[in-house]
Amino acid sequence: MNEIYEAIEQKIKESGYPYPVNGYSIYHDICDEIDGKENGTYLLLSKQENDAVFEYQVTIMDENFNLSVLTITHENKTYRIDFDN
Repeated sequence: MNEIYEAIEQKIKESGYPYPVNGYSIYHDICDEIDGKENGTYLLLSKQENDAVFEYQVTIMDENFNLSVLTITHENKTYRIDFDN
């Protein structure tokens, strides 16, 4: 699982987002948000402690989920992270 957390962190850093992120926290934030939802594609919003807004585009399947895109809005700047590329 650490590989997944590190991959999330790396992709966000590559986007130019200048603040520290925690892949473990992001992964589990998504898990909490999708708990009990039916299969499908969702946009989920999560406000972070530093007032950044994380918008997750997530597709939920029977046994797992796919984070396609994470858009971070912070201090009037937007960072788009495409996890499918």
